Amino acid sequence: MTKRQRQRFFLSVLILGIAVLSLRAFAAAEAPREVVVATIAASINPVTADYLSSAIEKAEEANAALLVLEMDTPGGLDSAMRQMVQEIIKTKIPVAVYVSPSGARAASAGVLITLASDVAAMAPGTNIGAAHPVSVGGGGMDNTMAKKVENDAAAYARSLAEKKGRNAAWAESAVRESTSLTEKDALEKNVIDFIAPSLSDLLARVDGKEIRKGEATIVLRTKGLAVTRYPMGLRHRILSSLADPNIAYILMMIGIYGIFFELSNPGAVFPGVVGGISLILGFYSLQTLSANYAGFLLIALAVVLFILEVKVHSYGALTIGGIVAMLLGSLMLFRASADPWLRISWGVIAVMVGASVLFFTTVVTLAVRSQLRKPVTGAEGLIGETGDAMEDFTGEGKVFVSGEWWTARCGVPLKKGDKVTVLGRDGMTLIVEPKNARR
Repeated sequence: MTKRQRQRFFLSVLILGIAVLSLRAFAAAEAPREVVVATIAASINPVTADYLSSAIEKAEEANAALLVLEMDTPGGLDSAMRQMVQEIIKTKIPVAVYVSPSGARAASAGVLITLASDVAAMAPGTNIGAAHPVSVGGGGMDNTMAKKVENDAAAYARSLAEKKGRNAAWAESAVRESTSLTEKDALEKNVIDFIAPSLSDLLARVDGKEIRKGEATIVLRTKGLAVTRYPMGLRHRILSSLADPNIAYILMMIGIYGIFFELSNPGAVFPGVVGGISLILGFYSLQTLSANYAGFLLIALAVVLFILEVKVHSYGALTIGGIVAMLLGSLMLFRASADPWLRISWGVIAVMVGASVLFFTTVVTLAVRSQLRKPVTGAEGLIGETGDAMEDFTGEGKVFVSGEWWTARCGVPLKKGDKVTVLGRDGMTLIVEPKNARR
């Protein structure tokens, strides 16, 4: 093959490769697109933030025309909310937040996520608002810190609303005054873009809408597209269930008692394994929910006081202190804020505190009874027993006590057959006296 022929051959291969790549790009461009739907029906926490990130990644891989986030949330953590907002703004895929189904809400952190979306919609019978920040770590905030947090959240809400062309004044009032709107009021006040009774209706309504993503303008083409749902996987569902104050509290209590039983009965293994796993899961939940660890320390102190009651006779003082510490710790573990999802149920607290009190009261009672019970074995077990003199003697002689022959010493003469009472023991010699002797 000549040099010219080789050049022609390589040129032909190059042209063919370019043609194949062009055809593939054209085919990809012409391939039917889809709408990816993710659902968040829980509080906003690190787990839901990670789930949204996975959903956005799924939508980007599929080159989806739109990612719809169906949302029903009471609110959540500021850090998780900001992570979700950043993901929505950063992705090149248009994101619609759809507050649904009827009866759902976008409260607190959910308001800012809705404001950050490219398309905001609500189903009939839903509401949005009440975004005033609260402290979830217990203990509350002083006035200066509370004002700083409020100003920061209000500025953030206004910034998001202005960026998406929505009602910035209402966004600020939702933070400062905890105002809420129905879906009709939200549409009228330019907080949302559409009211849609169903997902299919929403896709039909947004078709042809122009949105801005970064510096680009995108025209949505969603009518008639296939819908692919991206539900939470098993991992996210499990972790999401742990992000519940009641579950965190129960796991922590099980963990503490499991470790206690293992230390009380070394080698039992099972209580230690269950307690260790539960305690680790409980710590994960506490971290996820930004719990107040002063509450946890009070609960741990309560358990220590209960254990000391078994060892030290305080006539119930340590038990009472343990009950007070456990109750206060349970109340302090999560702040009793306006959001119900941040509180431990009173029923759960009552059951756990009651069970703890009942258990340790029973243990203390049994321990006291065992210490007050008359010994039945050893030298002490013979004291007070009644026996018979087996011979006449003065000073030392033989007696029959508890089915055994003993050498006994008595301060008065005894006759064979006399009943004697054991007063004590000196080595292998019993100290006795006549049964009816006057003292």
